[in-house]
Amino acid sequence: MTTILGNLRQFLTDIRIRYSKESPVDNLSEMNALFRFRYSLFKELLAANSELLTVLSDLDEKLKGEHVFGLFYINNQVNKSLKYAFQMVKSLNVMSGGKHRGLYDSLEEINNQIKAIIAERKAEQAPQAVMPHDRIFLKDADWAGGKNANLGEIKNCLNIPVPEGFAITTKGFHDFFDYNDLKEEIIKQKNLLYINEIDLLNNVSAETLELVRSKPMPPALEEEITAGCTALWGDDQEVLVAMRSSAVGEDGDISYAGQFLTILGVTRSKICEAYKSIIASLYSARSISYRSSKGVYDEDLAMAVACLKMVDSQASGVLYTRHPYDITNENILINAVWGLGPYAVDGVISPDTYTVTKDDDLSITEKNVSTKPVQLVLNKQGGVEERPVPAELQSVACLDDEHIRILAGYGAALESHYKCAQDVEWALDAEGTLLILQSRPLKIQSPKNFCLLKAAPLKGYRLIVDTSEIAAQGVGAGPVRQVESVADLTDFPQGAVLVAKHSSPEYVLVMRTCAAIIVEAGSVSGHMASLAREFNVPTIICNQSVIDLLPSETTVTVDAYTGRVYEGTVQELLAAVKKDEAHMKGTPVYEQLQRVAKYVIPLNLVNPDAPEFTPAGCTTLHDLARYCHEFSYKEMFQISDLASKFHGWSMKLDALLPMDIHLIDLGSGLKEGATISWNGVRVDDIVSAPFLALVQGMLNKDLQAVEPRPINLSGLFSVMREQTLTPGHHGERFGDRSYAIIADKYLNFSSRVGYHYSVIDAYCGDTVNKNYITFSFKGGAADDVRKNRRVRAISLILEQEGFRVNVKGDKVDARLQKYPNSYIESRIDLLGRLLIFTRQLDMLMTSEKSVEWAAENFVAGNYRLTAPPVEA
Repeated sequence: MTTILGNLRQFLTDIRIRYSKESPVDNLSEMNALFRFRYSLFKELLAANSELLTVLSDLDEKLKGEHVFGLFYINNQVNKSLKYAFQMVKSLNVMSGGKHRGLYDSLEEINNQIKAIIAERKAEQAPQAVMPHDRIFLKDADWAGGKNANLGEIKNCLNIPVPEGFAITTKGFHDFFDYNDLKEEIIKQKNLLYINEIDLLNNVSAETLELVRSKPMPPALEEEITAGCTALWGDDQEVLVAMRSSAVGEDGDISYAGQFLTILGVTRSKICEAYKSIIASLYSARSISYRSSKGVYDEDLAMAVACLKMVDSQASGVLYTRHPYDITNENILINAVWGLGPYAVDGVISPDTYTVTKDDDLSITEKNVSTKPVQLVLNKQGGVEERPVPAELQSVACLDDEHIRILAGYGAALESHYKCAQDVEWALDAEGTLLILQSRPLKIQSPKNFCLLKAAPLKGYRLIVDTSEIAAQGVGAGPVRQVESVADLTDFPQGAVLVAKHSSPEYVLVMRTCAAIIVEAGSVSGHMASLAREFNVPTIICNQSVIDLLPSETTVTVDAYTGRVYEGTVQELLAAVKKDEAHMKGTPVYEQLQRVAKYVIPLNLVNPDAPEFTPAGCTTLHDLARYCHEFSYKEMFQISDLASKFHGWSMKLDALLPMDIHLIDLGSGLKEGATISWNGVRVDDIVSAPFLALVQGMLNKDLQAVEPRPINLSGLFSVMREQTLTPGHHGERFGDRSYAIIADKYLNFSSRVGYHYSVIDAYCGDTVNKNYITFSFKGGAADDVRKNRRVRAISLILEQEGFRVNVKGDKVDARLQKYPNSYIESRIDLLGRLLIFTRQLDMLMTSEKSVEWAAENFVAGNYRLTAPPVEA
């Protein structure tokens, strides 16, 4: 990192000299390149910010202590975090000509603090290439992988039956690669790869897969695998095994679910070939693309493999130690099908379902037996195949009561050991023995499917909100306190539910004491959501208008598992949430993650106006991201200054508007092949979502139908007096050019209308976390009093429409961010209408009453203003 920072300083100096806003630009092609360069940096910064917040969310999840992870995971996440933070710092500095160089010092200090912690404890190396599961525990995840570590833990600590088997550790992986000199050869191939070139990616992947599979096994490794098989199964050549990936370097087989290969029904003679196929799956096209998009370094990646005796199961299925989507239901749920488990896991067959209480008796309270026409079974020659279930068994329960209770007992023991709800795969072998195949933490709900799966609303309570996005899971109840500004946080009552129009990281001021947070808009991967998870505050984002449904002092219960809000206190929900200490807490690797996280996750910079909001005030990677995110908006906002410095390279907009608009297309703002007539660019050729919304607002038919406003003589004399007596006004007179710098999702619009100017900077795409609008309005032709009244009228309008507004003198600044693109477009349309509506409005600002009068008329859609009100 230090070398990278040193090398970048000279690069920054060159960029600053070449692209500084103060330096003259005479060549139009250079100006074109400058705009595109600035926009590309901005997009890179937004993308890095989004990725960094995703990493922070994942770290928050691991700090719950429920998921298996090792030091490789910490190293990977730290490397990704530093990479994304560096990208943001670099992009901001290049955009600004090096104005924020102090961020490099802060990043270097944070990097040194983290590296010092990591250096204290290195990942343990595998003692040998093949290890039986009776010598493996959770602590060995760094060299055995999550699957192997879990199976060993279950077998050795709980004495619960698991399939016979062993781990081929990371030592075996490295031995194989070193023996065949594969690392350098693969790196050479990958250096030619650009991930977005799908054909090239597929070709490189296919060549790499074949390269790995074609190499011979190291004789010593092959001997160890053979010895491992003999130790467990003697000379029995009929044994079939399951070869399952157990990758190291990620988060315990969770983020990589489905990325790597599993091979069922492998004969003993084919184990080494299957092993090579599984480790080769590290280089499948989807795995390469996934790692690249997530910033996982290949040098940190290693693959362990679980070699398990196939269970020729009579029946198999899944067990949940509590209901997977109803937090009030703590009973054990068991699903069962005939044959092998994939048909239950993948939903091919509707399974039997059994419900068991967690009391000492393990009472079976419900049995639903389904019809199961087919099953997946082992083929004795290798592999698996589908066969029909005998007719007499198709409608028979797969498990008897004794087996149900034994299995439920295993589930209860697993939950007790791991200290959190478990999702368990099991099998019943031919001899009638129940085996646990895998156990992992149970997600009570998944954002991808909770709308389909969540339980019905609780009876007896009025439902206020039924659907929302979950930013931080949990349940909280208390009186509503609506928050409109930071000032409202000063006397925020302990135990209240914070309700606001929009998310804000400044709510951290009350997160230690509030019961829950409800906001109408925001992002589940935004700064506030990250803070809410850090402070364990149940938080939901409604993406709809709910403020009026939740008046202050109303007592509500927020269920941030199903995304619901109930009126009153719902004791059933509050009682269902237990604060268990999960199994990873207290382990050395967990404690190291805790120490590292202090320099990554906390957000200290919440208020951009605070004196500590400086590069030196950034003490965590989250702080760096917040700072860069804030100032990137300001840098893009100022891009309009560049546009106004030249007049030879733009395209006029052909539209009936009272302003001269010229377009600068960054390459994706107009239809491909758009024809430019002598009148300019047609509105129909615009594909830039934010610019099209702005133009549509300006062309609103109700505004177009408005006749010239009645002349107010006192207002007209005020305007004429200011124009005559105030020097320099003709530099802002009506008729100056307005510029729109556009891309498919981006707009920077600077307009000169009458005797004022305004700037709109906006991003409008599918990623809520990236979307924003910033707006500034200043000036006018009347006296200072009338100009101030006009900006206050604009301020009232914008506040009612969800913007955060600041007024100083005759200038209003507003921002709105992290809303869906449809809402962003609607607000930009509103700004288009507002720009037309406010033309010559200062002439009508004859009294204080006219401020609210103008705002009320605009919000009501009455653009045909008559005589303004007069003071009583």
